Amino acid sequence: MMGCEGWSLLWLACLVSSFLQNCAVRVTVRESSVEVVRGDSVTLPCTFFTMMPLYRLSIIWTLTPVSDPASPMQVIVYDHGQVIESPSFMGRVGFTGMPWSADVVLNDTRMSDAGVFRCVVSNPPETGDPGIGELSLTVLAPPSLPVCLWEGDTDAGGSVKLSCMALEGFPSPQMIWEKLEPDQINLPVNMDGEKTGSVQIANFSAQNSGLYRCSVSNLLGTQHCYINLSVYIHPDNSPGILQGVLLSLSMALLLLALIVLVLWLHRSAQESKWINSREEEECYNEIKYTPTLIKRSFV
Repeated sequence: MMGCEGWSLLWLACLVSSFLQNCAVRVTVRESSVEVVRGDSVTLPCTFFTMMPLYRLSIIWTLTPVSDPASPMQVIVYDHGQVIESPSFMGRVGFTGMPWSADVVLNDTRMSDAGVFRCVVSNPPETGDPGIGELSLTVLAPPSLPVCLWEGDTDAGGSVKLSCMALEGFPSPQMIWEKLEPDQINLPVNMDGEKTGSVQIANFSAQNSGLYRCSVSNLLGTQHCYINLSVYIHPDNSPGILQGVLLSLSMALLLLALIVLVLWLHRSAQESKWINSREEEECYNEIKYTPTLIKRSFV
């Protein structure tokens, strides 16, 4: 017959056996969100606790990118002592404290790295569900050099639209349009999405001519681009100007006619002189070569 001590040991053995069969790896993420400047390195923290030896430890890091939430991807895997890096992260990611820690360091961060990272840890023969930890990574970037464009009609009375576009920058950069000359004036900006801001100028005039600047900025820096606009004023087609043009044209034609007349008279005089000279020469030759009359004698 089993004594109280025996029953106590049996109950304790059953309790331990039940605990070992149903225990699971516990995962803790020290920070739920992490920020990094694009190009810098960042540590993604993940610690775990297990009751079993680490012979069959498995750790899988995955990423659900902000740019494509429907396409999660594998980042790095530790399985049975071997480390496998995803081709998209080859040479940029690595474990820092294996096998006692699941922390990884991510180097040369890119905008595409932003998203939700998951750390999944399992350690057979523990039969419970794998331990899972999540954290979000935000990648910060200064604004890229913006592109300034304009479209419309710079004739007096026309309408002009100024546009400014910055392709990169997080947090999304703030846009400011200013007219710099002769006085610095802030202009109302219409945001066409997160990356483009425009300004509409109606009834364009000489007062609108000058240098315009678009500034894009966030907490990491500021970039600028410029546009120089000049109003075009059509010449005034008034009757006075038209009459002046016609008068100038008439005077030019009259002067041309006088020149032609003078040249014609000069040529006529030359031709008349030449004709008279020819006539005199012919008369002289007629007299010079007239045959001598022979006198006849009569007996």
